Amino acid sequence: MNPPVSQTSEARARLPVGLLIGVLALVAVLLLPLPADLPVAGQRMLAILAFAVVVWISEAVSYEASAIMITALMAFLIGTAPTLQDPTQLYGSSAAISLALTGFSNSALALVAGALFIAAAMTHTGLDRRIALVTLTRVGTSTRRILLGAIAVTILLSLLVPSATARSACVVPIMMGVIAAFGVDKRSNIAAGLMIVVAQGTSIWNVGIQTAAAQNLLTVGFMDKMLGQRVAWLDWLIAGAPWALIMSLVLLWLVLKLLPPETDSIPGGKEAVAQSLLDIGPMTGPQKRLLAVSLLLLLAWSTEGKLHPFDTTTTTYAGLVILLLPRVGIMTWKDVQSRIPWGTVIVFGVGISLGSALLSTQAGQWLGGQVVAHTGLDQVGPLAVFAILAAFLILIHLGFASATALTSALLPILIAVLQTLPGEFSRLGMTMLLGFVVSYGFILPINAPQNMVCLGTETFNARQFAKVGLLVTLIGYLLMLVFALTWWKWLGWM
Repeated sequence: MNPPVSQTSEARARLPVGLLIGVLALVAVLLLPLPADLPVAGQRMLAILAFAVVVWISEAVSYEASAIMITALMAFLIGTAPTLQDPTQLYGSSAAISLALTGFSNSALALVAGALFIAAAMTHTGLDRRIALVTLTRVGTSTRRILLGAIAVTILLSLLVPSATARSACVVPIMMGVIAAFGVDKRSNIAAGLMIVVAQGTSIWNVGIQTAAAQNLLTVGFMDKMLGQRVAWLDWLIAGAPWALIMSLVLLWLVLKLLPPETDSIPGGKEAVAQSLLDIGPMTGPQKRLLAVSLLLLLAWSTEGKLHPFDTTTTTYAGLVILLLPRVGIMTWKDVQSRIPWGTVIVFGVGISLGSALLSTQAGQWLGGQVVAHTGLDQVGPLAVFAILAAFLILIHLGFASATALTSALLPILIAVLQTLPGEFSRLGMTMLLGFVVSYGFILPINAPQNMVCLGTETFNARQFAKVGLLVTLIGYLLMLVFALTWWKWLGWM
């Protein structure tokens, strides 16, 4: 007699509900009557987009698995659809799979891969931890200064470590060590405030620095593909950093008001950080070389198009060559390959492919036209357009656990909307500003990986996070509208 099947095995055998709903959404869109101005391939791409959005929001399967599913759907559904140029001819599976893989030839994907290598190098050498500890030794022992020190660490690492998840994974253990050294209770307001500052400060500086987050690089990829131009690293910094700096101070003020620290001073804190720095020993040769390469990359990124003609991707790969050179470099392929989330590269490439396919099949243009026709966006000015689309992105982000997935799903449609709108305004600038809003993962811990890393410390709960995050979101949104009327308008981005 066979043993009874456990409930766990039965649960594993069931198909995820989100995946079933995604398939139903796919079929529903395919069965809708075909509009006269929408090609068959375009309708099928909208069906694939509906499937992707449902699966991403529900997290029915991993992002890597969903990326492979999307690739297969594009190969079969677009491969059996008539081409736009000649409706009597089918795309064919070869052309369709090529379309599904176009994102992997995009320079933005190469930049993401390069950025992940640099982040892995930081972790491999321990330079990120050293930078964080050195920064913290410069602050005092009052709770205000410790929170300010956490923001300073976030800003510095945002410049040098091009991965939000990697930054938070580095900073969180240090901050937990600080909390333990101070003898503060793990569920105190001090501990909760410190971790919330790390999580939300990371999201704030994802806005300010182009290379700080994958979704920014995906936005740049869509700019290249759909607009034929992109925003340089320094121009992004000039536009975004002032907002991020003000919001960092707002975050500090909100945490102090909403989670008032139990004490104003923590004796022995600075000494504990100094001891941690002493424990890791003097700066090593690989750390010095990595720091030198990182500073050179910062210089190269910030002077792109001004002192030299090389784009961010090219200079990043030049830096990687130095880091991987025998004897001169600081790492080998084996040192970093296990530290790189290769799934992120796959999801990123398929995300660009999805956006490109929406454009090439005219699905994006058609959907953009429908949005404009049914919302009256063509009747309002650029400021109102930005206000409405930004509010929409903030609300829809509540359903997404990945800003990269959100960008893949919606930014191509929003760019198509901007291209459909009449009037004179900077489509490139508006795309960058909407790219800023994609980083609004402030309300729910699940809305950004760095939030979940910090939540795992059990120093705060979702209610405390949302209490701060709701106000950060509201103030940040209103501040962006002020910037749209002033700073960004003066820079020519509106």
